[in-house]
Amino acid sequence: MSNFQARIIRAAKLDIHLYEEVEADQEALGQAMGVVVLSSIAAGLATYDMGGFAGLITGTFGALISWFIWAYITYFVGTRILPVEQTHATHGQLLRTIGFSSAPGILRIIGIIPGLNLIISFIAGIWMLVAMVMAVRQALDYKSTGRAIGVCFIGWIVQGIIMALVYSIFG
Repeated sequence: MSNFQARIIRAAKLDIHLYEEVEADQEALGQAMGVVVLSSIAAGLATYDMGGFAGLITGTFGALISWFIWAYITYFVGTRILPVEQTHATHGQLLRTIGFSSAPGILRIIGIIPGLNLIISFIAGIWMLVAMVMAVRQALDYKSTGRAIGVCFIGWIVQGIIMALVYSIFG
């Protein structure tokens, strides 16, 4: 199994050592972005039955844009608003860790089966959120999981508001 596939599986298994590993591996950014793209494509494919080709494109790009907004807000909140003394994370460190936290989102591909989209998306979403909390905790060197949850929650709320505004403007 390739290193990339093994890392995806470890990320989905919530292997805390994987998040430390990719935080330190400056060469892993391409892999992390690959995970985000695969997860976004899976989200788009899962919306195909509801919106056809337009749903596929909108779902894919919506998931991708949403992830980048959430990643930036998470970085800002975690390093500027809620840092701790030992927080010394770069954009790259956080992008690598939370990129891999999108690994469970690849399972959204199962949502192409009629009737499974909502339940699979819900399960994958919760799983990705748990993975993201772990990734943020590791990347920002938090001792408290509660702080990581707070950072992820704030980022999620702000990202949700931004995406709702974008969708209301552009349909």
